[in-house]
Amino acid sequence: MVGVSKEYCIELPYTYAGSIGRFYIIQVLILTAFLLVPSTVIAINQCESKGVQLQVLGSGGPEILQVSRASSSYLIWLDGRARVLIDAGGGSAFNYSKTGAKFEDLDAILLTHLHVDHSADLPAYIKGSYFGHRERDLPVFGPSGNQLMPSTSEFVTSLFSKPSGAFKYLSDFVDRAESAAYKIRAYDVPFNNRTNWSEFENDRIKLSAISVHHGPLPAVAWRVDIGGYSISFSGDMNGDYRSLEELALNSTMLVANNAIPESAKGVARFLHMPPSVIGMAASNAKVKQLVLSHRMQRTLGHEEQTKRIIQHKFKGSVRFANDLDCFNLHQSK
Repeated sequence: MVGVSKEYCIELPYTYAGSIGRFYIIQVLILTAFLLVPSTVIAINQCESKGVQLQVLGSGGPEILQVSRASSSYLIWLDGRARVLIDAGGGSAFNYSKTGAKFEDLDAILLTHLHVDHSADLPAYIKGSYFGHRERDLPVFGPSGNQLMPSTSEFVTSLFSKPSGAFKYLSDFVDRAESAAYKIRAYDVPFNNRTNWSEFENDRIKLSAISVHHGPLPAVAWRVDIGGYSISFSGDMNGDYRSLEELALNSTMLVANNAIPESAKGVARFLHMPPSVIGMAASNAKVKQLVLSHRMQRTLGHEEQTKRIIQHKFKGSVRFANDLDCFNLHQSK
């Protein structure tokens, strides 16, 4: 047993002699060798190192039963560096760790709204960053609030600030009086039904947002212009404002939430777009590629019907997202 110390050896009863015994010995040696390998971070799902890619960190919704899908979250890569994180749904931080992305490379985090399945992992990202090398401040953008939901800046304060933040032990990331390698800078995007907001731009990205109808909750759709391409994200919305088409006009890619089937009614339809509305929005916006995400139990298994309904209006490429998928934008031009 070369390379395995005696303390890890297991004596098998004689009843396991022969081929069965040898099989179990081999399995034990393989497992032991794996456990003895030094702990390192291995990127097993990294996108290409050149150009612009969209990686799906979470393609599901808030359902506990979706054991194979994290909640909504996306990562935009530029030339091998992760530059923008859109939404931070539960489980997405775990998937982030599989991509090889460095938190210090992020230019911004964008939140479409503050429902749990779009924001719950934000504390996990911030805590995890403590073990990295980020030194520049981190902008976090999301909608302003109303009587039902806090604004994004209030949300960040309620998570991290003293004296009453839920994770006030991380207050050094937000409180100016405390020392930290970087600070979170939270910004509220006005939720006013129509106005297109665009107030952040650097030499790599330009961010734009617009209010969308997600029932009574403040919500925004996002557009990221990067590397000569543009990616728009519907977030959760029902399409009533018809504002997504304005924001996403001529986008290279539109990521739309496929949370309900065409037959949905009541509260579900009040909050989300059915396939026919997704198809109309994609067509009116003249996007080149449509990616369907936020896939829930009520839409899983109905992909062919969903695609057929969408393609009554939209004639471009339609693809369904799964966790850790990478979409290359140069294939959309």
